[in-house]
Amino acid sequence: MSKELVDALNALEAERGIDRATVVEALENALKAAYKKQYNANQNVEATFDDKKGKMTIKQVKVVVLDEDLLDPDTEISLTDALKINKAYEPGDEIRFDVTPKDFGRMAAQAAKQVIVQKMREAGREAVYNKFIDYEGEIITGEVERQDRRFLYVMLPGKQEAVMGPNDQMPNEHYRMHDRIKVLVTKVDNAPKGPQIFVSRTAPDLVKRLFEQEVPEVYDGTVEIVSIAREAGDRSKIAVYTHDPDLDPVGALVGQRGARVQSVVNELGSEHMDIVEWVEDEAQYIANALNPSEVTDVIFDPENDHAVTVIVPDDQLSLAIGKKGQNARLAARLTGFKVDIKSESEAGDLMLKNQGEEQADEVVAEDLADDDVDGALAAEEVAHEFDHEQDSDESQD
Repeated sequence: MSKELVDALNALEAERGIDRATVVEALENALKAAYKKQYNANQNVEATFDDKKGKMTIKQVKVVVLDEDLLDPDTEISLTDALKINKAYEPGDEIRFDVTPKDFGRMAAQAAKQVIVQKMREAGREAVYNKFIDYEGEIITGEVERQDRRFLYVMLPGKQEAVMGPNDQMPNEHYRMHDRIKVLVTKVDNAPKGPQIFVSRTAPDLVKRLFEQEVPEVYDGTVEIVSIAREAGDRSKIAVYTHDPDLDPVGALVGQRGARVQSVVNELGSEHMDIVEWVEDEAQYIANALNPSEVTDVIFDPENDHAVTVIVPDDQLSLAIGKKGQNARLAARLTGFKVDIKSESEAGDLMLKNQGEEQADEVVAEDLADDDVDGALAAEEVAHEFDHEQDSDESQD
């Protein structure tokens, strides 16, 4: 057994990369627990494993105490008895006694087997975690394995199972066993029972990673995807930018005859893609985000830094808003602004109304001012008459 155990340790260290010292420590703890369970749970014992020779030893530890202070013979030894062993002992010293049972071999072998199996499982889980944590935020191709009420289960390379929740499944897709799909690894959780990997088909970053695969300029950073707003399975808006003045960032993503963007669209089940250019001018960026609608004007709310009113031609209003408000909603998400869209007619009527209210306010203000002047004159006349009467009274006196 000793040689087999040493060989097993060597294999664990060489083939699985498991730290030898960690296994030895776990084995010693297991031997200690096994001994106390079988023989005397009250004893204070130490287990030692020689990983070179494969020899296991159990030693009982006792503390030297004065004879009159001896309370627990399992953990203490009187000074008198200690001095019989070695005259140098003093109260407080520890003495170790070899108590390794002769029939301890089988129990030790069982404990060693359990420890090695456990460490192999832990090492396997750790290896899986370390592998897939590097994939977090990246695309990986998997195979649909099964589905229940909670999750869709996807088998990833290395026979590692990942889960996809309902919100991460495309509403326009029906998954069948053995379908191969590209997924985004959104989270790798190092759970006690083993790593749990979560994947998604609806995350906005999936669109970004797909474009990185199709567009070299995105992959190498020449074209930057600044923002993505997505309603998975239906429509996405993507804002792109480049520092290269000679490069059209929108054209780079679209590709010749739309080949590049079409590859992404096909992967996502015909999800429509609006690709717009990001610019520093916020008004122009908001106008770009409302593509394919034309924009007449963008008016910023002076009381809210993240709210704008966008004016569009009358015949462009429904296009700007989109079906069920989708175009406006995605533009707002893409830019980070609250977007209120009005037609030119609505904007004109609103301006006339505001002008009328301003004129009415001016008339009221003028009337109040006139009232103030008339009141002041009347007060002045009353004061003058009062002064005149006072002068008359004084002359009579």
